[in-house]
Amino acid sequence: MKYNYTYGNTAYKYDKKYGVKYTKYKILAPEQSQDKQPGMEYLMHPLPIFDNPNYHGSSKLQDKVAIITGGDSGLGRACAIAFVKEGAKVVIPYFDEHKDAEDTKNYIEKMGGECLFLSGDIADKNFSKRIVNETLKRFGKIDILVNNAGVQYQQDELGSISDEQFDHTMKVNVYGMFYLTKEVLPLLKSGSSIINLSSVTTFYGEPQLIDYVTTKGAIVGFTRSLARNLALKNIRVNAIAPGFYWTPLQPACWVKEKIPSLGADAAMARGAMPYELAPTFVFLASDDSSYVTGQVIHNNGGQIMG
Repeated sequence: MKYNYTYGNTAYKYDKKYGVKYTKYKILAPEQSQDKQPGMEYLMHPLPIFDNPNYHGSSKLQDKVAIITGGDSGLGRACAIAFVKEGAKVVIPYFDEHKDAEDTKNYIEKMGGECLFLSGDIADKNFSKRIVNETLKRFGKIDILVNNAGVQYQQDELGSISDEQFDHTMKVNVYGMFYLTKEVLPLLKSGSSIINLSSVTTFYGEPQLIDYVTTKGAIVGFTRSLARNLALKNIRVNAIAPGFYWTPLQPACWVKEKIPSLGADAAMARGAMPYELAPTFVFLASDDSSYVTGQVIHNNGGQIMG
């Protein structure tokens, strides 16, 4: 039997099975939930921290054009802000989170950045065609693709996953990546970069996210295979497997009671804010990673090692 208690912003977990043993972890956020995927950032409390004021760009992505799916909020928003700081122009396809998209657009423009926002369903291959066409019309080229958009649903067992849910999760997380990458690929040149988002849950097998974990495992395979396929063209393909970051996906997925302990099992005993992942996006998009392809970068606070 496990007992938990909190003191301020710290929680302590006592596991009777192992005797008097306390594990201390930082609370990611208080209990909360949202009833719609992929979630709204402006409704979260505390609001996620997506920009590190101490991060200063050094023109690593100067005049590059990057497409970042789901860049209206969460990890995608943090990625977009960092890219703009590095001199990139960003295209943000998003679903229907219009307030989050407007907030992100305003933030980028106040920074002096250039951006294009497009609303649509990434599971629809026609939207991928529109993304590419509108990007070329506005910016004339594509240098970087970040396949970040995704959904996840908590279910206690396989039998609870409806055919409709499984189909939707696959289409958004896998088909959407496939459709957009296929449309973008003919336009990429030597030195271009593709970054796909997997998840730490794939590597430890989260039991309540079976369909989501399935898609994120597929993304790892897609990344490795495409990386070999494109290596001699000098187009790099890598993946990031984030741990628990405070993004809209969390309250839109988990029961509210689980939110405070997200990230507690990591060696660092905490979840993370989106800005903490931003430099990894920059690294994989820039020439700093010119000899890196087919890799999965694990930013998870030590939850999975090796």
